[in-house]
Amino acid sequence: MLLTLVYFAAFTYVVHASKVPTKPNIIFIVSDDHGYQDAGFRGSDILTPNMDRLAKEGVILDRHYVMPQCSPTRASLMSGRYPIRTGFWKGNIKPTEEWGLNLNETTIPEMLKRNGYATHAVGKWHVGFYTYDHTPAKRGFHTFLGCYLGSQGYFSHKNSKNYDMREEYIDKRGRLVDNIRYDLEDKYNTDIFTKRAIDIISKHNKDEKSLFLYLAYTSPHAPLQVPADKYEKYTSHMVGETTGRRKFAAMVSVMDEGIGEVVDALDQYGLRDNTIIVFTSDNGALVGGKGSNYPFRGGKISLFEGGVRSLSFVNSPLLEVTGYTNKHLHHVVDWFTTFQYLAGDQTHQVKKPQLPLDGYNIWSSISRNISSGRQEVLLNMRESDHVKAFNIETIPAPEDSLIENAEYQPSRLDAKNDEFFVLIWNNWKLLTGSYVVQGWGPKYPLAQSLSLSTDDLGRNVENTTMLFNLESDPREERNVASSNMDVVQRMLRRQSEYKANMTLIYHRYKSSAGKTGVWRPWREHEH
Repeated sequence: MLLTLVYFAAFTYVVHASKVPTKPNIIFIVSDDHGYQDAGFRGSDILTPNMDRLAKEGVILDRHYVMPQCSPTRASLMSGRYPIRTGFWKGNIKPTEEWGLNLNETTIPEMLKRNGYATHAVGKWHVGFYTYDHTPAKRGFHTFLGCYLGSQGYFSHKNSKNYDMREEYIDKRGRLVDNIRYDLEDKYNTDIFTKRAIDIISKHNKDEKSLFLYLAYTSPHAPLQVPADKYEKYTSHMVGETTGRRKFAAMVSVMDEGIGEVVDALDQYGLRDNTIIVFTSDNGALVGGKGSNYPFRGGKISLFEGGVRSLSFVNSPLLEVTGYTNKHLHHVVDWFTTFQYLAGDQTHQVKKPQLPLDGYNIWSSISRNISSGRQEVLLNMRESDHVKAFNIETIPAPEDSLIENAEYQPSRLDAKNDEFFVLIWNNWKLLTGSYVVQGWGPKYPLAQSLSLSTDDLGRNVENTTMLFNLESDPREERNVASSNMDVVQRMLRRQSEYKANMTLIYHRYKSSAGKTGVWRPWREHEH
């Protein structure tokens, strides 16, 4: 029953009768390197009519934080735990790295599966695959169709000349089936993922189980590839934009088209009334790339707002209040706790111990536009004494010599001297230590005349403390640390408390992994 209808410009603020969801279907959609401003409802010229409608008829999340890279965000989502606990504070998993989300971590699909959900993953995994136990079908998903790695050719499905498109499931005898889908080569992966999602929805028996569908598109992550007809269809209005920007835009529009088809399938098969749709980007667009994080500072790999404040919304008939922008503080770890509440999970009744969670139940915050109680978000911290690097000289090769020529390959974010602590407390944001500093881009930063300086793209600063008031300065232009040292000191005191929960991680690299032409696990057991 509709109680209140209030109009605000293009949005309609609607208050519905109170509803208590009972094991709702959950469709969780993730885009990849998708800028905060790269959707129509954020003012972009990119065509996203389906996302626009879902956002405007649902709830736009204005302060939904993620991590600045792909793997850490996905690990935080799956585990409900900050990267300091899982080891993902060090950055992305490399293709040949013998590491992943630890097997003692309970994942969202594991939790939902034990509560009677059918769980399916489609798209990008990127939280480890060096053993089969780390792969999706062994982490709680009934089925998986997609890629293990962080990126691939959209038609070739290859990364570093090795194929990465597979279908996984556990057969009736409890054996993992890993079917390499060569038949999908030359087909556009965004369309593959959409088609698979629709197929799952069409076959789902809503009378037997609730559905959890994790739909993790690789779009619009590089490489910039899109079908020629879609390029023309979706970018003919973008006069004066570069080819790269238009390809990026078309990739987003094809993904939006797929999202619309998935929602249509929910309607067609009678699942929509008891379904929650969550959409989020995994991090901001890359500064100097083809996306836009306007009006925020920085982008992917940085901890400024453009890197970690995601493009996000929720749409569901189960929401009590819709048609508004929620400005309460949320983090990607909150979804585990929220879905646990919605599923009616009882942790004391399960065999696998539940590790401490960092999330809040944000359902009422989103559904009723109230605070969840969250006042603080740890965006990340790094301590050099928590990283130990190994190479072939310090760890003997096994008899099968699968890791010969292994080496430690530190990346920009993994450098040992990058120690930092970045925390949000209410409207305050503190950055201290050594970290990547990036500048600002204009609203439409990708015209041919654009020129970015080295400082805009990112530079490392050392032993620098910045404090911003995000309420009055969301663009992070004015460092007010010197005039608010009491706030700085209060926030710094939290650093030692967080450090006590950090996970020591080991880097292992294996140069021959996936060199057989297909990316696949190469070890039998977790380290």
